[in-house]
Amino acid sequence: MGQIVAVCTSKHKGEQKKEVGSAMLVKDLGLAGDAHAGFAHRQVSLLALESIQKMREKGLALRPGSFAENLTTEGLELFTIPIGTRLKVGQDVLLRVTQIGKECHHHCEVYQKVGDCVMPREGIFTEVLQGGKVCAGDDLEIYPSARFAVITVSDKGARGEREDRSGPLIAEMLLPWGDVSGAFIVPDEVTAIEKLLIKLADEGKADIIFTTGGTGLSSRDVTPEATRKVIEREVPGIPEAMRWASLQVVPQTMLSRAIAGIRGQTLIINLPGSPKAVKENLAVFLEVIAHALEILTGRGSECGKE
Repeated sequence: MGQIVAVCTSKHKGEQKKEVGSAMLVKDLGLAGDAHAGFAHRQVSLLALESIQKMREKGLALRPGSFAENLTTEGLELFTIPIGTRLKVGQDVLLRVTQIGKECHHHCEVYQKVGDCVMPREGIFTEVLQGGKVCAGDDLEIYPSARFAVITVSDKGARGEREDRSGPLIAEMLLPWGDVSGAFIVPDEVTAIEKLLIKLADEGKADIIFTTGGTGLSSRDVTPEATRKVIEREVPGIPEAMRWASLQVVPQTMLSRAIAGIRGQTLIINLPGSPKAVKENLAVFLEVIAHALEILTGRGSECGKE
């Protein structure tokens, strides 16, 4: 566990940043009002106070923001954190580490004074997966990344006759919590779906498996049947909540036969086939995904808290 010591911004690139106390981190952009916001994968920069102290020992009077970092931290050795790691800031913000250090093309004022700069070695860069307000004093912690798998069930998709848009959408929506390690397309056949679900769950390749497609009334819609064959315990509240929320948008939702359940320590959730319906339904589950993952992986207790 670490802490945010300072939040720093600047209006122009190439200048030291100033402490502002708090600011908004915007998804896929960075720190609102900062000159470096939106800079590719280096949206937010972090540097530890411990690293700044190394340069202070060379006789320099340095403060947070002197190395143009957005967030000055304390308590975590940032440069040892692997790329891809998710960091939670405060209650809501989720960042993903994208780069450790950087090549310094134009030596900063600090380097020119002492011939050295710690930012290229020990600073890190992140992208904003989930935005929110960040303040000095907020907790900073390494956030466990979940493992997801996505199975698109489609006869045409399996034959290469239809582009899969729902699978990639699911992966994008899941980014704050983890990466999709496996994405598959299978035909609308019970055996094919069943075998893949068993393989992914029993080999421990995913904490949650999402299927998309095959949940309607057509004779080829067999995803719920295949799922029911492999799960050991049903979780009816998930599809019930998704149907209720989606029913407020379109009445055809009542025709969905999607189910959810657990096999071993893997949760399996059926989602609709269309990207629009996937977005509506998955958004409902994302409200509780963090707690669901805590329970599934043994990191949390049962649902006693409000």
